Amino acid sequence: MREPEKIDAEIIKDHGLTVEEYEKIKKALKREPNFTELGIFSVMWSEHCSYKSSKLILKKFPTKGSNILVEAGKENAGVVDIGDGLAVVFKMESHNHPSAIEPFQGAATGVGGIIRDIFTMGARPVLLMDSLRFGPVSDPKSRYLLRGVVGGIAFYGNCIGIPTVGGETFFDESYKGNPLVNVLCLGIVKKNSIIKAKAEGEGNTIFYVGSSTGRDGLGGASFASRELTDESHKDRPSVQIGDPFMEKLLLEATLELIRTGVVVGMQDMGAAGLTSSTVETASRGNSGAQIDISRVPRREKGMIPYEVMLSESQERMLVVVKKNKEEEAKKIFKKWDLNAVPIGKVTSDGVFKVKEGEKVVASIPVKSLTDDAPIYLRERAKPKYLEEANNLDLSSLPLPENIEKVFVKILSSPNISSKRWIFEQYDHMVGTNTILLPGHDSAVVRVKETRKAIAVSCDGNGRYCYLDPYEGGKIAVAEAARNVVCVGAKPLAITNCLNFGTPTDPEIFWQFTKCVEGIAIACRELETPVTGGNVSFYNENPQGAIDPTPIVGMLGLINDFSFLCTPWFKKEGDLIILLGNGEKSIGGSEYLQCIHQLKKGRPPELDLTTEKLLQKTCLELIKKGLVNSAHDVSDGGLAICLAECCILNRENLIGATINLERDIDEREDILLFGEVQSQIILSCSPQNFPYIEKIANKNKISLKLLGKVGGENLIIKKEGKVLISKNIKEIHKIWENSLVKEIKI
Repeated sequence: MREPEKIDAEIIKDHGLTVEEYEKIKKALKREPNFTELGIFSVMWSEHCSYKSSKLILKKFPTKGSNILVEAGKENAGVVDIGDGLAVVFKMESHNHPSAIEPFQGAATGVGGIIRDIFTMGARPVLLMDSLRFGPVSDPKSRYLLRGVVGGIAFYGNCIGIPTVGGETFFDESYKGNPLVNVLCLGIVKKNSIIKAKAEGEGNTIFYVGSSTGRDGLGGASFASRELTDESHKDRPSVQIGDPFMEKLLLEATLELIRTGVVVGMQDMGAAGLTSSTVETASRGNSGAQIDISRVPRREKGMIPYEVMLSESQERMLVVVKKNKEEEAKKIFKKWDLNAVPIGKVTSDGVFKVKEGEKVVASIPVKSLTDDAPIYLRERAKPKYLEEANNLDLSSLPLPENIEKVFVKILSSPNISSKRWIFEQYDHMVGTNTILLPGHDSAVVRVKETRKAIAVSCDGNGRYCYLDPYEGGKIAVAEAARNVVCVGAKPLAITNCLNFGTPTDPEIFWQFTKCVEGIAIACRELETPVTGGNVSFYNENPQGAIDPTPIVGMLGLINDFSFLCTPWFKKEGDLIILLGNGEKSIGGSEYLQCIHQLKKGRPPELDLTTEKLLQKTCLELIKKGLVNSAHDVSDGGLAICLAECCILNRENLIGATINLERDIDEREDILLFGEVQSQIILSCSPQNFPYIEKIANKNKISLKLLGKVGGENLIIKKEGKVLISKNIKEIHKIWENSLVKEIKI
């Protein structure tokens, strides 16, 4: 690359900057920027780094709580106290655009980046989860992206030795060509060993650590801040290349270095690479920084300062070490065979100065790149499509002639059927802490040397948010919380990934605002503050924007994993109970999409007061040892939930007989496949039922006796009429093999 002789309007536009923003840059510098400075401003003021369109809206989130040790936005990841001197560090990030262009490396480097966010805070990563969205699995390009993304996640996580313990995958036309790849990582740290991403203390040394710098990932932050087009394949150089073995060395060396007490602060060189890591740490420390990029290890010849500063080569970190302790740091990194080069010093002048040898190539006030980045409150307008989309005339939908065939078709839907093909590619047992394997309501890992266990769930429903962003945002939080409750964990806090289209479109920004408001009110009511996360805008392909898709990662704590609960039925003769009584809806349901090819109506309404009481009741029942299983009613409705309770433990398939009462004027398809909030299916020994009933009544939560566990069939009756009667082995075969058949076409 050559530096242009002059910065013109076209170059400014290519850097994603407006004329007004360029004028603001000139005002901050009191002169014209040079090419390197323009690049630095472009990445730091990009949507990906500055959150310029979302920052004001994100202030609606509750971020404080008795367990919160680091407030959202203050550090690389959220930190939550779990007692016994320990804390959880966790965060979710997206790598959507890179995965659309280069799915294997895009997903792999997404995993690598989120891992570094965790261990740079001093925590040892103990689990990974992913939330994935693709176009229809019948589409060849979507299958190609699916295989590449899953392969990339498996490659990186398996090689570095961190278990991928669960997640979720969903297919919908709106994600065609623009997949969503959201990855969550969680680590455990001693409370007194947390490291901050701060560069402070004049004269302290700034180290460059890890891989050499190349041109891969050049301008990745800017790439992530624009829409995908038919020409996006030309952005392949913006996709980084990952090396998990190098990352493993970094992880171990970093944790060893932290134990020496010589570290002042550190940050991953993620989006915007050396630029963002240096600028953001200096800004948090209210300091300045001076670096000499001639010392930066490079793997390509002829790189100009612009390229060195904007490269997003992977497995690199910035470490600030106490002055006069440099040799101790070098010794540890040499032991792990890693580059560890002192490239600069912390200063007290508040200026980010970049030199190449003796030549100054950039000199910018730190706060102009961070605190003074432009902030916008975008225009908002309720989408015009909603009037038609929310109008669902049930009388126009024909009643199914054979309800059992409908059941089989929904069971075999890619969104409902087993994701074993995906999660079996992941090593979910490495580290020997995994208690619950993938495929359950939540992942559960033990906290070593304690009786505690961590439960984590990812949840989000783009269809619901398309039809009602506010309600969809609420539901994402409630479902994620309900999932950790069903394994016996108390919900503590969330991280999130907010995936939307272009924020300058008033209808998209309205969706974003409403989703945030829904998430915020649910977090307040359920007492699960937001610890941080990620906003991913510009998720559009030439056909239009994705459905608004906020993904919530919920953290739950089990104080004694002896009381762990699982979703499957256990014993012949156990009673089956429906806890909760939400209003069913087929709006945005899998039934409506799968059987009638419609995305219409309204999602089920969520009453947060009821939801909180339901979760309290379920937790109390589990902790008292009164129930043998718990599974929340969600996608696919009651019939699918019951089927899953029969088959999720493939080593012990067991049937059930269900007798449903007739609700007034309720259609059979709504009764069986209508989706609902605030309902959980429980099973218990008959002698425990009176105690369960007493606790439910005390908490003012409705309870219905549905039937009994046992036999080789799932039989669902309505007032004596058999609606479904299917052999459990057949149900399991259909559910287990449907997605695999589609993927291997």
